Amino acid sequence: MHEKSSVFDMIGPVMIGPSSSHTAGVARIGRTAMKLLGSIPERAEITFYNSFARTYEGHGSDRAVIGGLLGFATDDTRIKDALALAKDAGLVYTFKSVANASTFHPNTIRLKLKKDSRELEVLAESRGGGLINIAEVNGFKADFSTSLHTLIIYADDVKGSVAFIADVIAHDDCNIATMSVSRKGKNDLACLVFEMDSGIKPLTQSYLQSLSWVREVIYLPTIE
Repeated sequence: MHEKSSVFDMIGPVMIGPSSSHTAGVARIGRTAMKLLGSIPERAEITFYNSFARTYEGHGSDRAVIGGLLGFATDDTRIKDALALAKDAGLVYTFKSVANASTFHPNTIRLKLKKDSRELEVLAESRGGGLINIAEVNGFKADFSTSLHTLIIYADDVKGSVAFIADVIAHDDCNIATMSVSRKGKNDLACLVFEMDSGIKPLTQSYLQSLSWVREVIYLPTIE
């Protein structure tokens, strides 16, 4: 389970306003998605749900998410001009809104990104105070916050894989804070997400990637 938020978390981040949920959290979601993709996307289809669908323009969520996709941190003043700067970066974007998605958190956003042949889909929630939850990545349950170091591994669904990876991580003196495993089906592709108190070494990442049953390894340090 995730660690509980403290009163210090909820004070909110240093940010470009007006709202920690609608700007800081959204910028952080965009920046996380960009890092998962590996670069600034060429195309982005962004869908705002529920409360976001009604307020994203007035509260600057549109500028915030584009700023995040351009790699801007929550306190970067360029966020205010992100829509114009996207053109210079070669980012083509579209916005959609769905006002009544009852199964989603009130502040939910979906990003479908493309860069060359690589595609990424992220479903995320802005929880207030700049805190976020990455609920899904490419259709797999993820549930990570980016407040900790995060390791995402796409791998074949082989027996003992979770324990094996946990043991490898332990050799880097990394303590696992949370873990989730999602798979498309028995003996099919699986997504393993580990949130850790500290980072792993590049050599460890390379070793994990070299395993015959591992498809892809993504490592994200904490994202502000």
